Amino acid sequence: MSTGLIILLIVIAAVVVVGAAALTFGRARRGGPSLKRRFGPEYERTVALHDGDTKAAERELAERVEHHGDLRERPLDRDERERYEARWTAVQERFVDSPREAVAEADRLLAELAAVRGYPDGREYEEQLAALSVHHADHVDGYRQVHRMARAGAGGGVSENGAGTEEMRTALVGARALFDDLTSPGTDTGRHRAASGTAGPPAASGTRSRERSHAPWATHRSRPKES
Repeated sequence: MSTGLIILLIVIAAVVVVGAAALTFGRARRGGPSLKRRFGPEYERTVALHDGDTKAAERELAERVEHHGDLRERPLDRDERERYEARWTAVQERFVDSPREAVAEADRLLAELAAVRGYPDGREYEEQLAALSVHHADHVDGYRQVHRMARAGAGGGVSENGAGTEEMRTALVGARALFDDLTSPGTDTGRHRAASGTAGPPAASGTRSRERSHAPWATHRSRPKES
């Protein structure tokens, strides 16, 4: 290979690298309002993690969009959806007697479901979470919280009673909102603001869109343990 050809290839490579860097930087600079609209609560959380440094937070969010923005979710067929809904109902029922195990199972179930829908494998948790945040920004923190609680429980850091149980219940309710997004027919990628408030504790009365009928793990419900 001639010296001239080598130099030409080096110049071309340098131009490609500089162009890619300029494109990423340009997207980050003009991301402000659009990133804030797209990520909603995840935007504020990321800014807080960067100690209020908005530019650093927007660079991180812009990179997430760059890596995962083109992801297209694989639809679930009816049988798959019914199987996942039955498994989630079982998780909720298990919470009454075994909160820690139920939270751990919810964490595993969400990781599996997200992977089936086309997101990175659950064994790459951070990458999977980043991809979910691009397309389900309103509800991804529920997954984050249930994952944290599951890991704390595995390490013996969460009690089965008192405040620990209530915290686990809150985490499971938050994770349920993402589960609803991922199992709802016709779910489109993008931000999912639930006007009915699916991310909060279940109300004592009224209805919600995409309501699942069972919430046996709510703190006002109980049943005796089997002997």
